[in-house]
Amino acid sequence: MCSAKSKSLAFTGVLLSCLEMIFSANTAPDTPVIDQAYSKLSNSITVEWRAVPGATNYMLTAQDGDSFVETIVKNSPGTVTGLKPATLYRITVRSINSGGKSQPSPFRKVKTVLAAPILSVHSPSCDSIAVSWKAVHMAAGFSVSLVRSDGLGRMLKQNTTNTSLIFTNLDPGTLYTIKAYAWNANGMPGDDFTYNQRTIPCAPVNISIEEDEPGHLLVSWSSVSLGHYYVVFVKSDDGLEVHCNTSHTQCHFQSDCGFTYFISVFAYNKAGQSPSGDVLNYTTAPCCPSDFRAVFISSDTVRVTWAPVRGADLYETRAAGGSSVVFCRDTATACTLSALQCSTPYTITVYSFSEARGCSSSCAPQYVATAPCSPEIKNISKEGLSVISVQWQPNNEEAMYVVTARGEAGLWHCTSTRNSCSLMDLPCGSAFSVSAIARSPAGQSLPSYSIPLETAPCCPNDLILTQVTQSVTNISWSVGRGAQTYVTTLESPKGQAKCHTLQTYCLLGCITCGTNYTVSLRAISETGLTSSCTYQGYSSSACCPSGVKLYRLSNNGIRVFWRVSDETIKYNADLHGSKGNFSCTPSSGLSHCDITKIPCGDVYTVVVAPVTDKGPKLTFCPKKIYSVTCSGSSVGMVFFPPEAGKTHLCLTATFTAA
Repeated sequence: MCSAKSKSLAFTGVLLSCLEMIFSANTAPDTPVIDQAYSKLSNSITVEWRAVPGATNYMLTAQDGDSFVETIVKNSPGTVTGLKPATLYRITVRSINSGGKSQPSPFRKVKTVLAAPILSVHSPSCDSIAVSWKAVHMAAGFSVSLVRSDGLGRMLKQNTTNTSLIFTNLDPGTLYTIKAYAWNANGMPGDDFTYNQRTIPCAPVNISIEEDEPGHLLVSWSSVSLGHYYVVFVKSDDGLEVHCNTSHTQCHFQSDCGFTYFISVFAYNKAGQSPSGDVLNYTTAPCCPSDFRAVFISSDTVRVTWAPVRGADLYETRAAGGSSVVFCRDTATACTLSALQCSTPYTITVYSFSEARGCSSSCAPQYVATAPCSPEIKNISKEGLSVISVQWQPNNEEAMYVVTARGEAGLWHCTSTRNSCSLMDLPCGSAFSVSAIARSPAGQSLPSYSIPLETAPCCPNDLILTQVTQSVTNISWSVGRGAQTYVTTLESPKGQAKCHTLQTYCLLGCITCGTNYTVSLRAISETGLTSSCTYQGYSSSACCPSGVKLYRLSNNGIRVFWRVSDETIKYNADLHGSKGNFSCTPSSGLSHCDITKIPCGDVYTVVVAPVTDKGPKLTFCPKKIYSVTCSGSSVGMVFFPPEAGKTHLCLTATFTAA
């Protein structure tokens, strides 16, 4: 049998098992009941309810029409946030545990309170604060209160249906706390809005101005209660304004002569700017016209101009340099100083006069140097192709010399600080006028006397050689700019052919056939300037053969024979008759070729010429006419050989002395 203690332990185990089974069952908790719901803020509603056994969380729901907001809380009370102000909501609560959610509680209708007015606050004067705000939805009125933030003094409160008001008779420079809220038609207040604003300080007084030294103004004033710092504005009568920020009661300003200045002083604190105090003005004495400039009309004349000085009735300009003094006196703000020396330093001073102040005797001088003297070109020489060197006599160590070549082709320049420079890439066949000037920080000299310059003529761009006969070649070329006459030359180890002509073409005779020539041309200007032009080499045609004869072959053919001096040249034989044209070309080294089945009883013109690979067949080799009979063993008889004896004729009439 078990003991009583054993029985008790067994019963306890069974009871715990039963309880575990009960709590493990997933059943939703009971539906809660709302005790009360209310709104203290315009964006939230607070709900209170009795706790539900077994509930671990609660879901609060605020519904406005089709939209709703849900919030999960642990226990009562709970608050739903993110709501719209002045809006009626249906409020329900559900209890939640691991078994699920309960049914929603019976709803309560609660309206959120009005939104707080958003304040815009500023201090328009040292004893007032202005408050304004935008209208609040559903608001019937507004309450605004103001009290010193340090707790001193009494609270000021105003109720209004407007959207702005002003509190007056306040302490300057003092921090105030402003609180405002709206109420609805039932008098229920909404959210409140708090803002801190400080009144601005009062305007400074006892402002004084003095010129403690020339060019400096001292502005001072009395201290302002609760003013943190001060700003002084100084505006001149030409519209320029400057200011000074300081925590002291005085400021220094730069001043200029001949101006009237208007001075205003303001006190500042965190609230902003005080009203303006008294606006004072101060006029300084006329100043010296020191901002003048010198414009060089020429190397010995300078025109001096300057800005007008307020209050000045008369100006005097003095220029001292070397052993002389030049001056002029006028009411105008300009003076022309003439008869000065070029490349000379001068001390120029402009004084101003007024009836009230007299002469501005402390005016500082300006140091000005006159423009350089004109340079003189000493020599112009040719250094190379399209390079011209120009030399001059320098007369100013600080000067930059500029040489200009001016012509119809344009302008060319070169510069140097020494005594020479080179003009580069001058176009051929052009005429120029060359001059030089000197430039320095003081100005520019007059130009030097011009010297004429002519460049050598241009080489023709194109040159064409055409062989007219075996010993005569025609040369033609394009016009070379600036050239008046031309000398053309064909030169080889076997001799030279040359002609000098005014034309753009020339016939050169005594040309040796089958020879390589060097081709050159000289273009000569009217004044004798020469340009040597070299072109690609030229090769004359191979020599025409001699001793041309025809013989009949047994097969009604013809064999053409000739004699040659160079067996490496290839030749071609052409026969032209009324019954047909025939030709043959043997291999290199042979001096005959055969034409088969040539019709007899006809007269043929026979030409044997070298074969060229650069153009058409040569047409100037000798022609022979043969009659081909239809009987006998010989070809026929020669009627005449045209141009016989003329293949090496020298046309010396076209030559001139080089």
